[in-house]
Amino acid sequence: MSNFIPKLNEIAERVSKFLDTEVAMHDNFQKVVYEAMRYSLLAGGKRIRPVLAVKSAEILGISEEQVMPFAAAVEMIHTYSLIHDDLPAMDNDDYRRGRPSCHKKFDEATAILAGDALLTMAFEVASKGAMKADSHLGGIKAINHIAYCAGTEGMIGGQIVDLKAETEQISEDELKYLCERKTGALLRVPCMIAADLAEKTETQEAKHLLEYADTVGLAFQIKDDILDVEGDIEKLGKPIGSDAQEGKTTFVTIYGLDGSKKILAELTEKALKACDNIKKLCKTEKQHEACGFLRELAVFLLERDY
Repeated sequence: MSNFIPKLNEIAERVSKFLDTEVAMHDNFQKVVYEAMRYSLLAGGKRIRPVLAVKSAEILGISEEQVMPFAAAVEMIHTYSLIHDDLPAMDNDDYRRGRPSCHKKFDEATAILAGDALLTMAFEVASKGAMKADSHLGGIKAINHIAYCAGTEGMIGGQIVDLKAETEQISEDELKYLCERKTGALLRVPCMIAADLAEKTETQEAKHLLEYADTVGLAFQIKDDILDVEGDIEKLGKPIGSDAQEGKTTFVTIYGLDGSKKILAELTEKALKACDNIKKLCKTEKQHEACGFLRELAVFLLERDY
């Protein structure tokens, strides 16, 4: 994995540059909302979702230039969700990525509007991408999938169940349902976007990519639950132990720490198997390299400490 982190950072940097350009600062009467948007959007982060879109595009044979607007749109939606998650009415977190949360840096009203603005602008950016895409229909389908995965049957639906988990015990089925939507939906959609743009939604490659994304999405949430118990506040950039303090149902509360780690390892193996299945279908060196990157990404998410 010696070359993986630099490769991950290279893609993340290209995504950040694109976001920096698309969400440019404006010197007008509403400039504070741009400041708040950029404060949260350009605060760093692993950029896992757009990275998944870029690598899926490589496997399915389309350019980074075509997929980037849609990848950026997903990251903008992810950032808006974090801004709103941190609000007092939701998770009430004062820190995000080692800095004051958006509502602490500015104020609650500005943070709400910054989140709303990022969500709205995400579709502006994606629609521009659709107009330039080789397949306009593929671009429209990609926008539709983004909207679905961000909405009531996706991330929002998961968030509602997550709020329930903070006030009452939820079942194992409800917890998985929550994770598949709150976290998993925005990790699944990057692969869907690439398949839409490449017009390969029914191919075996796309099927295995979605299997990979679904597995990684659940693993991602389980790892977050584990880190909330034994993570390092300095590395995470936010307080730990909040789930336990709130009496929230998580994988750790249901399966225990060791049981959660076992499930996480099993999911990682499943993700690696999906990569092996994709690799069998790859024909070019670039596709093989992208598949190898996804393998390393699965291991990275298993071992991460932030």
